[in-house]
Amino acid sequence: MKLQYNTQRKRLPMPEYGRSIQNLVDYTVSIEDRAKRQRCAEAIIQLMGNMFPQWRDVPDFNHKLWDHLALMSDYKLDIDYPVEIVRAEKANERPRMLDYHKAPIHYRHYGSLLEKFIKVLATYPEGKNKDQLLTLVANHMKRSMLQWNPTVATDKKVVADLRDMTDGAIVLTENELAAQTAHMKVQPEKAARSNSSSKKSKAKNRKK
Repeated sequence: MKLQYNTQRKRLPMPEYGRSIQNLVDYTVSIEDRAKRQRCAEAIIQLMGNMFPQWRDVPDFNHKLWDHLALMSDYKLDIDYPVEIVRAEKANERPRMLDYHKAPIHYRHYGSLLEKFIKVLATYPEGKNKDQLLTLVANHMKRSMLQWNPTVATDKKVVADLRDMTDGAIVLTENELAAQTAHMKVQPEKAARSNSSSKKSKAKNRKK
């Protein structure tokens, strides 16, 4: 008897259900009696559900099974679906392209969101709220710099970056920044050692 390999057979639209389930679906499509076809489809749904019992409590699990059945039949199964299935034209519809942020980022290690927030913060009226937000921003900037390059993570650099990103609207002295970030536990030297050991560990894992 000549062997037939899966690579020579019809491609499975839903490989996770296997070829036996696909054969049952193909047979159900060929049934002429509508009532019998309906009963076979419902039996197939039971089999498909039993293959993944861990997902039975997931919302819309049964709905997904009927959608999968329609897909496996190439939307040729003429039955009374108990749910509104996703039709072929909708299933093959390409998703809308995402609008990616294309504007240049002044300092990439801070990220675009922080840069936008800093520019908005520069327009805030002077007062306690602005001072508190500025403290949070300065702390975050220093942490980002410690992770990116601990050797240049200095108060002087953070102060200069704040002034640069706001076109001089936010002027913070190094003494003020040092007082605001004094509670930070991570020091540049420790961060450098941690960063170095992390790189060595990754290099060893790649060799393995």
